[in-house]
Amino acid sequence: MPDTNLEKTNPFSSIKIPEFRNLVTGRFCFVMALRMMTTLLGWWIYNLTNAPFAIGLLGLSEVVPAISLALYAGHVIDMSDKRKLLLRGVSLYFIAASVLLLLSTKHTSSIFPNHTIAIFIYIIVFCTGIVRSFTGPVFNVVLAHIVPKPLLQNATTWNQAAWLSASVSGHAVGGLLIDALGYTGTFTVIVCLIITAFILLINIKPKPPINKQTEKKTLDSVKEGLQFVFKTKTILGALSLDLFAVLFGGAAAMVPVFARDILKIGAHGFGFLNAATDLGAIVSVILLTAFPMRKKQGYKLLIAVFGFGMCIILFGLSQLFWLSFTALLISGMLDGISVVVRGTIVQLQTPDNMRGRVMSVNSMFINSSNELGQFESGLMAKLLGVVPSVVFGGCMTIAVVIITWIKAPAIRKMEY
Repeated sequence: MPDTNLEKTNPFSSIKIPEFRNLVTGRFCFVMALRMMTTLLGWWIYNLTNAPFAIGLLGLSEVVPAISLALYAGHVIDMSDKRKLLLRGVSLYFIAASVLLLLSTKHTSSIFPNHTIAIFIYIIVFCTGIVRSFTGPVFNVVLAHIVPKPLLQNATTWNQAAWLSASVSGHAVGGLLIDALGYTGTFTVIVCLIITAFILLINIKPKPPINKQTEKKTLDSVKEGLQFVFKTKTILGALSLDLFAVLFGGAAAMVPVFARDILKIGAHGFGFLNAATDLGAIVSVILLTAFPMRKKQGYKLLIAVFGFGMCIILFGLSQLFWLSFTALLISGMLDGISVVVRGTIVQLQTPDNMRGRVMSVNSMFINSSNELGQFESGLMAKLLGVVPSVVFGGCMTIAVVIITWIKAPAIRKMEY
């Protein structure tokens, strides 16, 4: 038996597990496909409607079903074979991407007007939100069933690195492919990536429920998961901080508007600008993999989120591509710290028999911050204008950190 104490100090310890390699590589391909799809849909819907608010509605279309079904999804995940749910979710995303591919063809655009195509896009995105409520949490649940607990911190960091690397690749490549191949060609690449992910993930062994409590009612099961999260102050604090910070600081939603109308850099520059945040995050995650934080994680979390808000303000005020790119890059580096701290806390403090429910609550916070943040950005852009809305969001993020620092000292002192 390997010495787990020794393995904990090895940055590649979890990568030695074959199933974990399949999971991480499969997730990389899958998330890259989804990020390419998000990039493409944001650019596509803006060009169909010429309305920043339409980008916000795109996020709302996905987050409503994702949040509405999240708690039920957690119960289902805990009571089901995780591998089967994972493969089913990837398959349904394949169907959605294939339908969008057909919708993007010249033949379809010759039949339907732009507003009708936009409505079809919203409907498909709504359906992917339903699938996401199950697929998002189950990736993290499967991870904990593959990797021994002493290696969870290392595995979580690698898992986040894969997710962020895929986001960088998806955003950047998505923008480049829109410019080079158009909508249909880009969707073809997305479909191929999802197929590759399915092939990798099918090699994971079945992950049946640990304690299949068929007699427990769904409502009681859901309540149990919620009660655990709200009683575990470190989990609740980290999730809440991330929720409000990203909800108000979601400048990424307005990147298509900045790229086309303010910075005037086109689809090519849009891809790079859209990838800047994730590129910064992956730099942080790589550094944290090699040099993990040993103490004062809560203090560093608050400082990172404060800096994130400052970067969002700078991005909103910038009219230079290099300055906008740098602001988003640094914001991503700071956000990467938040991602690792939050992910590690949730993995280390969640019992195995409740992982599906807790990860689903976690996904509710993430979906709320990202997709509702996208809607909030679109709404505020409509009410205040694009630049003032982004600056306002950055100021609100800073305000959230200050309030948390004063009112919740336990988060500032948190360590693991």
